[in-house]
Amino acid sequence: MPVPDQRDSELTRHSLADWLGRHLPGVRIPHVDTPQTSGFSNETLMFDAEWTDEDGTPHREAFVARVAPVKYQIFPEPRFAEQYRLMRILHERTSVPVPPIRWYEPSEDVLGAAFFVMGRVDGRVPTDMPPYHMDGWVTEVAPDERSAMWWSTLEILADVHRLDVRELDLGFLDQPAWGASGLDQRLNYYEHYLHWAYKGPQETALKALDWLKANRPDEPDDPVALWGDARIGNVIFQAGAPAAVLDWEGAVLGAPEEDLAWFMFLDRHHCEGVGAARLDGFPSYAETIARYEELLGRPMRNMAYYEILSGFKFSVVMARIGQAMIDFGWIDETADFPYNNNCTQLLARIMRGEP
Repeated sequence: MPVPDQRDSELTRHSLADWLGRHLPGVRIPHVDTPQTSGFSNETLMFDAEWTDEDGTPHREAFVARVAPVKYQIFPEPRFAEQYRLMRILHERTSVPVPPIRWYEPSEDVLGAAFFVMGRVDGRVPTDMPPYHMDGWVTEVAPDERSAMWWSTLEILADVHRLDVRELDLGFLDQPAWGASGLDQRLNYYEHYLHWAYKGPQETALKALDWLKANRPDEPDDPVALWGDARIGNVIFQAGAPAAVLDWEGAVLGAPEEDLAWFMFLDRHHCEGVGAARLDGFPSYAETIARYEELLGRPMRNMAYYEILSGFKFSVVMARIGQAMIDFGWIDETADFPYNNNCTQLLARIMRGEP
């Protein structure tokens, strides 16, 4: 979901070039792409840098700067520095494909907010607007390529869940202020998030929250690192193969079932939830669960619970998006979109047990 942005491209180019010169002496930035709109979570700036090294060899490299949100936040707290820290660990110490992470700037002096710079990865990302089951390049590729996209992303998700939290020092992903790792944290945090996101009625989300509290299962295994926004829409693909995995700001510790359920619920939302047919080639959700059990070597437990948890979490996000649409004057403040949208309608059907 884009938000209005008024960044001055020339001022941004000069500021970035001055700052980057600390890391690459003599660097030039010919141009910076500053989008007219930017995402809620982070602003994305794309630019090429040119410099000559000490040996006189010329270089040109494409970069992306991710800037912390300052105009509008989708989450109560962005956890921007943690996102950078995690991506650097993934880049330097694991096989999880993330863009090459280069530098971090914590101050607001350069771009008005903290930011980090990473190498640009070429490829294509499935779109959310419109959902990739409805339109865009995913509708045009062969079913075999869609299948490859799905399974390869699932394998990356398993790689994330197999990471050694202690060896990689990933304990900073835990959020003990909200309770014990896993469901305790998630339910407490998203209850807080819901009331922060939108002050109006939330019948479906609150009903889901009550059900989730009353039916919470045990999570018997040690918590693992969770991607937090596991979906093919956060992957840069090259001919069906993941070239880079994006958007780690929601990473936490918990049970793998939570990530897997989100992976499937977001896909379900992008077809059934918006009234579109699911594209040929994408494996079924039953096949997906079975394959994930093979990848992790254990049964996936209580998936119906985690599906409702996914719908609840996404309903909270949609409530915040609805509030943003009101704040920007795109819809009237009396509109029901924040609590009556494709996600809440799908969640309500799931809770009623409808196919």
